[in-house]
Amino acid sequence: MRRSRLVGFLSSLVLAAGTALTGAATAGAAQHAAADGYVALGDSYSSGVGAGSYIASSGDCKRSTKAHPYLWAAANSPSSFDFTACSGARTGDVLAGQLGPLGSTTGLVSISVGGNDAGFADVMMTCVLQSDSSCLSRIATAKAYVDSTLPGNLDSVYSAIRDRAPNAHVVVLGYPRFYRLGTSCLGLSETKRKAINDAADHLNTAIAKRAADHGFTFGDVRPTFSGHEICSGSSWLHSVNWLNIGESYHPTAAGQSGGYLPALDGAA
Repeated sequence: MRRSRLVGFLSSLVLAAGTALTGAATAGAAQHAAADGYVALGDSYSSGVGAGSYIASSGDCKRSTKAHPYLWAAANSPSSFDFTACSGARTGDVLAGQLGPLGSTTGLVSISVGGNDAGFADVMMTCVLQSDSSCLSRIATAKAYVDSTLPGNLDSVYSAIRDRAPNAHVVVLGYPRFYRLGTSCLGLSETKRKAINDAADHLNTAIAKRAADHGFTFGDVRPTFSGHEICSGSSWLHSVNWLNIGESYHPTAAGQSGGYLPALDGAA
């Protein structure tokens, strides 16, 4: 009799535990299924500067219908799509003005940010207009900033994203190498081009490390842009454009669809 009662009691415990686990799994699956909105954050490489076809209502943020977030949303039909990336954005701008759409139903977040914090535009103008030594000096200053200050700025952004979108898969997209080396190329010297590429690698390494430490996925665009750098003969990046300086060194529409979109697809 005692044995029978014990078996019955244990059976009840197993059944209750199984029901509880199944219920938790079902609730978790339902929550994940509901979290399928997409929010695209970041700077001009996410907004699509250089790709043309800008959305009029985006104003100076220059969000393009040919930018990779817009293309991904069109192909995947998320339950909602919020495109808050903005030209010129730094980490502080993302924190101050781009996080509003994030919530418990956000299933995917993409972001590119950090280049403006490190002084990307000033680096490029210094290297275009000044000597090799001035270019290398400015790059050294940018690298020092990437080592000392940028990680903390990225941590603030990534923590805020996770706090506001606890169910989201977050893809942090990097930056391409800008120049094809070892080939004839009008404009910058090989010394400058190599230093600029090395700086891009340095920045990507820092961003990838912070992303990994937050459990985010790093989307490396350097492989997809390989063979399509400036001076490659088939560039997906604008070189310096004195008539439209803002689009200089930004991806073309082909760079967004052929370089950034596959990196997002592979990491999403």
